[in-house]
Amino acid sequence: MAKLKLDLHDIFNKGKTIEVELNRVIHEAADKGIRLIEIIPGKGSGQLKKHVLRFFEQKHIRKLYHRLEKDSKNWGRLFIHLKKK
Repeated sequence: MAKLKLDLHDIFNKGKTIEVELNRVIHEAADKGIRLIEIIPGKGSGQLKKHVLRFFEQKHIRKLYHRLEKDSKNWGRLFIHLKKK
């Protein structure tokens, strides 16, 4: 299964850029029919992960995926499972 990966380590302190990249990756995956996105906010203080989770709670984004999975083995990683087209 193909997946897209977005590592946020390089842009952790650029709020608007984070939103742009999250939008880009979810729409790219949806357009290409990719059903899995791996997002790496990193461990840090947890603020970036909270920011990412709030982004995915938005109503217009929520309709694009069916499950958000927090990696049980790596606290600094999330998986977004997109809906089938």
